[in-house]
Amino acid sequence: MSAPASNAPPLDQDELLAGIREWVEIESPTTDAAAVNRMVDKVAQDYATLGARIERTPGRDGFGDHLLVTSPWGGDGPGILVLSHLDTVHDIGTLAGPLPFRVEGDIAYGPGIYDMKGGAHLAFAAMRHLRRLGRETALPIRHLLVSEEEVGSPTSRALIEREARRARYVLVTEPAREGGQVVTARKGTARFELRIRGRAAHSGARHEDGRSAIKELARQILDLEAMTDYATGVTVNVGVIGGGTRANVVAAEAHAEIDMRVPNPEIGDAAVARVLALKPYDPDVTMEVTGGLNRPGYEKSPGIAALFERARAIAAGIGFELRDLKTGGGSDGNFTAAMAPTLDGLGVDGQGGHTHHEQLYVSSLVPRAQLMLGLFESLA
Repeated sequence: MSAPASNAPPLDQDELLAGIREWVEIESPTTDAAAVNRMVDKVAQDYATLGARIERTPGRDGFGDHLLVTSPWGGDGPGILVLSHLDTVHDIGTLAGPLPFRVEGDIAYGPGIYDMKGGAHLAFAAMRHLRRLGRETALPIRHLLVSEEEVGSPTSRALIEREARRARYVLVTEPAREGGQVVTARKGTARFELRIRGRAAHSGARHEDGRSAIKELARQILDLEAMTDYATGVTVNVGVIGGGTRANVVAAEAHAEIDMRVPNPEIGDAAVARVLALKPYDPDVTMEVTGGLNRPGYEKSPGIAALFERARAIAAGIGFELRDLKTGGGSDGNFTAAMAPTLDGLGVDGQGGHTHHEQLYVSSLVPRAQLMLGLFESLA
């Protein structure tokens, strides 16, 4: 590594916040490909000033482009993969309406500021700092920023897995949890759609001729919800239901959308198979279940534990205690954990993701950027 530049400024809270603001004020809801691509344009321009190599993969299926940025050093060998997403859940107009960017004391608000433009920007700022210092890391750094993580990464999963296969470590800039904790295990996520066809009839004159799809759905809901087992870590939530036409008509159709969280592939495979094998109670009713596992779960492996211990030691040197947790939420880290040690939740500290009070703690910016920088410089 080359010697640090003597005139390089330290990581600066105001500069970090100003950069995050620029990214936050480019609204980028997942479903608006043009808006997401404006965000991709900005990130590509910022990284170009560092001399980074930039690959842009055109979007498809109505989603925006994906961006792969590689440090100017290190070649194409095994490296550090940083995973981020540039899409948010907030519609265009959120910034001008219920969630304007603003700073109140130690809190900065804005759409996507916590999940996850703040964390994505910290990774950029860490590489920028290395360039200012004139330093190169032992491993090449590749920052992959995708456009549709909030809907399950349907078009980027293959790209994520490709990059994970040539990564020695994976660092995910999803936001910190519950007071700055990082994530060392995540549940897997499965989604299903249940559709039931019954037989319509007049509910007064010919009730006996009907076969109620809603009655069948009610029975199925009770069975699905009963699959929740906190001891094993399986949760099932029937989150959306619908059906029928009028109160005086036996319902000929009903449907439900189901979310399942599972702790690991073994338990997950059995739980998914159980849902897909559901049968109707009423033999005169037909039922179709579609869906399956979207993101596999993973536990804290020895490799992840060792990566966390490295991060905890860096944090102690910075001056704060780093703790870890397992979460039920999914991220693109679910795709990489089986391929390379993955440390998630390395983004900003804050709260309120996906809400109109989404926020980060300004005082977390420099320590979290220092943590990312320390990982970049110490991993080999």
